Amino acid sequence: MQNKQSIHGAWANRWIFILAATGSAVGLGNIWKFPYIAGENGGGAFVLVYLFCILLVGVPIMMAEVLVGRRGRQSPINSMREVAYEAGHHGRWAGVGWMGALAGFFIFSFYSVVAGWVLYYIAGMGSGKFVDIGSEEAGQMFGALLEDPETLLIWHSLFVVLVMMVIAGGVNKGLERATRVLMPLLFVLLFVLLAYSINSGYFAEGWDFLFHFEPEALTWNAVLVALGHAFFTLSLGMGSIMAYGSYMGKRDSIGGTVLAIAGLDTLVALIAGLAIFPIVFGNQLDPGAGPGLMFITLPVAFSQMAGGQVFGFLFFLMVGFAAWTSAISLMEPGAAWLVETLGLSRTKASILLGVLVWLLGLLALGSFNVTSDFLIFGMTAFDFLDFLTANIMLPLGGFFVAVFVGWYLTREMSEDELALRSSLIYQLWRVVIRYVSPVAVAVIFALNLYQKLVG
Repeated sequence: MQNKQSIHGAWANRWIFILAATGSAVGLGNIWKFPYIAGENGGGAFVLVYLFCILLVGVPIMMAEVLVGRRGRQSPINSMREVAYEAGHHGRWAGVGWMGALAGFFIFSFYSVVAGWVLYYIAGMGSGKFVDIGSEEAGQMFGALLEDPETLLIWHSLFVVLVMMVIAGGVNKGLERATRVLMPLLFVLLFVLLAYSINSGYFAEGWDFLFHFEPEALTWNAVLVALGHAFFTLSLGMGSIMAYGSYMGKRDSIGGTVLAIAGLDTLVALIAGLAIFPIVFGNQLDPGAGPGLMFITLPVAFSQMAGGQVFGFLFFLMVGFAAWTSAISLMEPGAAWLVETLGLSRTKASILLGVLVWLLGLLALGSFNVTSDFLIFGMTAFDFLDFLTANIMLPLGGFFVAVFVGWYLTREMSEDELALRSSLIYQLWRVVIRYVSPVAVAVIFALNLYQKLVG
């Protein structure tokens, strides 16, 4: 089984896998969420704690997911089953792969709606729609967008088509080609925006907000926030990384590769903060506006700056690329399973999957307008899908992957796949994946549920 090859193909080299997995990890949350929670929870002190959490939770579980994917060389569902059989256990472990693939499917259904907003703003920035607008007008324009199901439908549909076109191309002609183009463009746009912010006259304020060192602001709750973000930022628990790992070369280092992915993901989040917050502070706007920062606050800031239309367009183009690369990874596990299990071609699998997720997305889209009164457990369809995936499916997926690899996979299998140069590093990883990571994810799971249901 060690020399088994994926029927879907393989990454051309290790760096393509690193960029693809980084594209999966870098999403909308990197652009607005991480910089803000870092600034509000101790700045540099929070960043250090976050990096520690990445090493204790994110990196070990990501290594476990890549390990299973490369060992099984199939979709997460079939890889979990085959690797469980190889280790002498029941095939019911495939349920973990099912949960991850379904989580990715559910997330995409509402993520595509938000990505549609981004596409709308790319077009709006390019056409000059947001020139010389104030905060009130920007809020009204965003509200009008949410209340317009026809416009949302157009952009939601376009985003689904963009993603499924890549999925239909397979590993080499689809995922790899998109990665080679989109990720370098994303980095170029990010650094162009950073250069603009450095020369904005308010870079020092943005730097201070993100990196001021305030240990007293680092409360226990801030540590839990860091722990949670360390898990969610790397696209864990949804099968994406496991699917991408199945296309990884046998000789490539899993440990070194995962560290590079985690490092790039964190670097993008920090640079995004340094690119965005000087603009926000320069216009005396609220850095804590959350998602509204992207769709209300920043359009106002760009409208009041010299060259703001151009840089606003580039900013939303960058966000669009980040959303696109993340969404591709959400659909890959399901598409791979359809090809392997039902014998569909890549094109047919992509069309089937695209139609189904588009239909579910209509329910999420309608949450803001025509079906806003349709509630599931007191939540709109959009909020329910978000709650189900973020608070239940993803943490449980990460927990069971850690338990499976740490306790049910044989030592020989994990040693063979990881091939770590130092036995001490392997021992440390094994202790963390067996004891530390599952407990940390269980804490994330329990606290998220408590805050959502009680708090």
